[in-house]
Amino acid sequence: MYQKFCEVRRMAWFFSEGEIPSDVYRFSGENAKHIRVLRLRQGEEVTIVTPGGEQCGGVMESVSDGDVTARITSRKRCENEPDVFVTLYQALPKGDKMDYIVQKCVELGISRIVPVLSARCVSRPDAKSLVKKRERWQKIALQAAMQSRRGIIPQVEECVSFAQAVETSKQNERNIFFYEMGGAPVKEILTENPKTLGMFIGSEGGFEDGEAELAIQSGAPAATLGRRILRAETAPLAALSIIMYQTDNFS
Repeated sequence: MYQKFCEVRRMAWFFSEGEIPSDVYRFSGENAKHIRVLRLRQGEEVTIVTPGGEQCGGVMESVSDGDVTARITSRKRCENEPDVFVTLYQALPKGDKMDYIVQKCVELGISRIVPVLSARCVSRPDAKSLVKKRERWQKIALQAAMQSRRGIIPQVEECVSFAQAVETSKQNERNIFFYEMGGAPVKEILTENPKTLGMFIGSEGGFEDGEAELAIQSGAPAATLGRRILRAETAPLAALSIIMYQTDNFS
């Protein structure tokens, strides 16, 4: 049993760009490069997840400079995703903290990340810088999704203003505004499990009173993470962990 568990743990995990209609899948681009970096050999097992959520088991057939292919041996629905689609509305923190937030939130089960420019954000990159940052964050999300064996690659959206974030969050079934000035415990807010949920997290300076009022009036109740003030890169991980636990997605 232990040997079988280790074999499953070692199995490489990939995402295909499209569906896989045939029994032979040809790797290309970054996936092919990654296979060479991993030094996978003929006969080794891999898993490939399609955009439609199909989990395909495969065996490497060819690993060469010109051809990297696997033969599909099994197909099933990927069951690794939470049953709640959580969107993180994250006010931009300083430095490279967003890299860490993206990576760890993807591991914990986030479904979408929306960077937000709130009033107290110290980090205020220009449009050109934001494009490059978003590309990096998306690559981090892909790598984290592969490492944690997700059924999807969570998308990192374009950076928006706080008002835009509040407006677009109205499409969610439920929203929670995590506020450093206090609020209700998450368990009192999530009395029923929603299908879609948005969570607002501030930057180092937190949120202004007007922002809190706007979010709360839009239907996002204020929630607390306890009496201790958490760092900007810790708060989203704590909040998401609580939500996943409360919605029974850690069982």
